[in-house]
Amino acid sequence: MCRHLGWLGEPVSISSLVLDPSSGLRVQSYAPRRQKHGLLNADGWGVGFFDVDGGDLRRWRSAAPLWGDVSFASVAPALRSGCVVAAVRSATVGMPIEASATAPFSDGAWLLSHNGVVDRRVLPASPAAESTVDSAILAALIFERGLDHLADTVVEVGSADPGARLNILAGNGSRLLATTWGDTLSVLRRDEGVVLASEPYDDHPDWQDVPDRHLVDVSAGRVSLTPLKGSS
Repeated sequence: MCRHLGWLGEPVSISSLVLDPSSGLRVQSYAPRRQKHGLLNADGWGVGFFDVDGGDLRRWRSAAPLWGDVSFASVAPALRSGCVVAAVRSATVGMPIEASATAPFSDGAWLLSHNGVVDRRVLPASPAAESTVDSAILAALIFERGLDHLADTVVEVGSADPGARLNILAGNGSRLLATTWGDTLSVLRRDEGVVLASEPYDDHPDWQDVPDRHLVDVSAGRVSLTPLKGSS
């Protein structure tokens, strides 16, 4: 369910992360290489980023497939940022297909994407949720608890719903946080920054897979991996 990508480093174009790579999110929207659940990610896309000047948070989301959005393709090369969270969506059966249901979600300070699925019955209702979909309600819970407690929140939700897949990716302009819980994540350390992605966007040999049930913390060019409670 879904694919996502995060960038933290020197300002680069959105296009260079999302559209240009040979197996980037645009290609992953119709031909993902490592996706375990679903074949397409055609139920929307979203890109969130922080301005180079001033650090204001921006989002561009759509319920249409990324591969057909020529307007975004024409503008993305001109958009630059040092912190990006982007996603393409494969909607869970029965969930609405609308822009507000598409990651990244935001509380005004963080951008957050959820790659996976969770039973909404284990999540507390929240008036702050941007949509009724499971990912939006989960995002609202994570924002309420605080991103410093992301690991504990994921473990708690995963314990309440053993079938949940809880790969989270979040950025606030100076930090990326991610979890692996039931799906794939890879990291690429580049000279100018760090990429976290559901799957590698090219065949560069420096991509490294993150083990399942880990927390990833990226800041100031450093990448740390910490096992989550309950990991085998």
